[in-house]
Amino acid sequence: MTSASTLPSIEAADILPLPEWALLQRQIFAVLNEAAIEFADRYTRADGTLIWRDRWPGMDGSDDPYEGFMNMPLFYALGGSEEVYKRSRTIWDGITWQWTEYGQIHREYDAYYDWMHHGESNLFFYFFGLADPAVPKDRQRTRRFAGFYNGEDAEAQNWDAELRLIRSPITGSRGPRFTQTAEDWSTHREILDDYLPPFEDLPGIDRYGMKTPWSDDATYAEILTRINQRQSRGDVPLNLGATSLMLHAFAYTGEDKYRAWVLDYLAAWEERTARNGGITPDNIGLSGEIGEYNDGKWWGGYYGWRWPHGSFSLLEPLCVSGVNAAVLTGDMAHLKLARSQLDMLWGLRREEGGQQLVPNRHYDEGWRDYRRFHPMYGVYLWNVSMAEEDAERAERGWAGDLFDAVNPAYHGYGKTNGGHMGFNGNTAQWFRFMRGNYPDYPAQVLKADLQTIAEQIANYRKAENDPQTMDHYRESMTIHMWQQLTPMVVEALTQLTLGGPMHVYHGGLQVARFRYFDAAGKRPGLPQGVAALVDGLTHDGATLTLVNTDAVHAAEVVIQGGVFGEHDITSVQLGDAAPVVVGGRWVTVKLAAGATARLTLGMRRFANAPSYDTPWVRASDGPAPLLGREL
Repeated sequence: MTSASTLPSIEAADILPLPEWALLQRQIFAVLNEAAIEFADRYTRADGTLIWRDRWPGMDGSDDPYEGFMNMPLFYALGGSEEVYKRSRTIWDGITWQWTEYGQIHREYDAYYDWMHHGESNLFFYFFGLADPAVPKDRQRTRRFAGFYNGEDAEAQNWDAELRLIRSPITGSRGPRFTQTAEDWSTHREILDDYLPPFEDLPGIDRYGMKTPWSDDATYAEILTRINQRQSRGDVPLNLGATSLMLHAFAYTGEDKYRAWVLDYLAAWEERTARNGGITPDNIGLSGEIGEYNDGKWWGGYYGWRWPHGSFSLLEPLCVSGVNAAVLTGDMAHLKLARSQLDMLWGLRREEGGQQLVPNRHYDEGWRDYRRFHPMYGVYLWNVSMAEEDAERAERGWAGDLFDAVNPAYHGYGKTNGGHMGFNGNTAQWFRFMRGNYPDYPAQVLKADLQTIAEQIANYRKAENDPQTMDHYRESMTIHMWQQLTPMVVEALTQLTLGGPMHVYHGGLQVARFRYFDAAGKRPGLPQGVAALVDGLTHDGATLTLVNTDAVHAAEVVIQGGVFGEHDITSVQLGDAAPVVVGGRWVTVKLAAGATARLTLGMRRFANAPSYDTPWVRASDGPAPLLGREL
């Protein structure tokens, strides 16, 4: 490829008082470099397997162990230690082997589950592309996993190319799961006892209540019968999460078949929405008909407009797929499906107590469960479009009591038609900062993350959370303990350094304005001692401050336009100096010891196809896949 010495470069030598945000960033890096390893030492063996029970039945849960450790390779890509990255690889292999032995993972991928949960577990794997695109195992796995969904794999026939549909809501490396068994849901029953009933006609169950006795065998049998009659066959919007897997494969290979699949599948859902009068249907039969197994109703599907979470389960995958298509093409018209559903719900709003509320669920009688609108969907779209119309979508009915200040609790379920998981709860607050309305946000969110990290460390160190002595069989919720106890809280680092909202937890790729490389170490991430803050974004530029907090050693930072190198940097201006012409994805900034560089960058966004290229490695030049025997 190239070397940092041949890239356009500028030198910064001004020594200014170190800003609070820069010191806080470097403190988070220092704490997580140690805490990540301590957490891994406490809960995993040397081979990466988890210290846990000897059996785990059912399809739910294979995603959860990955979630506790998935931010480790992302943290490395931001500038975390090499040791954290190496340990993350050992843990991914260990979890994959362990859940293969339990019986749910097959050929290194979940045998069958839905795309909300695939999306969660896949993030761990996706972040390896940002950490090191030259690993042959990752490249080959990516091709194989994508093959489960584009028709290339003979065993996993999830894709109907003619009708452009994924054949079931429950899919994976064994293909579509048209019939679900009592064991499939066995480990999740007591959790679902406190959920809305999945069907309106369950005998003796309040269809509006949040109690459904899955633990009762008779009720469980009624639920399974209806699942297999109405929800186990055909396509659902949640499956649009598979577009992230295809963009991931494209970023490794540059092969157009992956881009074509994303555009084709998204177009199929656009057509279904048009056929349904402008509302995206939540269940499509194997013949391509809306409501084929649901008495012709466009609502009532698996993870649809009603159960279990309502509109949230459609709006997220619509945003994720639209953003993926826009990144692949640079064409913002691919956001239209997500935009249309946000506008549709807003058009159904009503005012209560001075607040604008939108419906979250659709029942047989119509729209119900009115809540405040969540800004995050508009933020995801604005992040790529930079269009004022998407900023306005984010600002509609703004709930200031929820989004005007940093939320250290990281949740929003129940109050809005959206929510957050994985210590990712300040998307709206970051957007408010980027719009110039929250100048104290960087320091506040970094302090909040540091406090949360300290609380997480104290919690996992408790004797009751010792994996060697705790009762792993006491309840099914122990499957979530790693994601509940993890110290890997990186929202503030991600937002502030990259200049974008943190990825959608249920399988969105990390899309932002920049990423960085350590020129001396020839590795991803900010060099040791360097902090970064993106505080302004426009359609053709950005403002960025780099601070070398190390008063002894100089540093060289390679700035890349876009996490996937999709943007060209046309110019870079240091302070009031004359701009330097760049004209490519990368520019090097040489920071003297203790120096601060205030940069204004001109950009031509989406000038390049997205890739995992680094300044030293062209991702598409990797080795050809290994071929097995033809038996």
